[in-house]
Amino acid sequence: MKGLMNRVLPYPSLSLVLWLAWLLLNGFTAGHALLGVVLAVLLPLTTRPFWPNVPRVRNLPRLLGFVVVVLYDIIVANVSVAIKVLGPLRNIRPGFVELSLDLEDDFAIALLASTISLTPGTVSADVSPDRKVLLVHALDVDDPAALVAEIKQRYERPLKEIFEC
Repeated sequence: MKGLMNRVLPYPSLSLVLWLAWLLLNGFTAGHALLGVVLAVLLPLTTRPFWPNVPRVRNLPRLLGFVVVVLYDIIVANVSVAIKVLGPLRNIRPGFVELSLDLEDDFAIALLASTISLTPGTVSADVSPDRKVLLVHALDVDDPAALVAEIKQRYERPLKEIFEC
């Protein structure tokens, strides 16, 4: 029974999130609930071959806290970038910083890089072939060491705790 369940719902948490997101975006009707279930089952099934070995979430409360921090940072960064772009451009100091990685799992590194790119004003530009350094471009780099420390504290450390990698 468990083997069948794993084949039908390879990522049950993802299916639940997809279904809830579908309902939030389209409304709570019987038709949307049914269509959402179909999509929530089919999307993970059909994309399963493209997923790397996803590490198991070891700390769900920390994951929820991480999501809240990222959403907050996205909102704050949107306002900050808007102020910088609408202000005098001479005050903007774009630059690249190298972030030495403590993460070793490819999925966790990809999640970190995606999180950085989701936050306005920063983008992950490259990861070294040995997966030890992430190159990050920032719209305004006043103190490169402070930017690296902030990324490590706000994003990398929680990901390490979430996946224990």
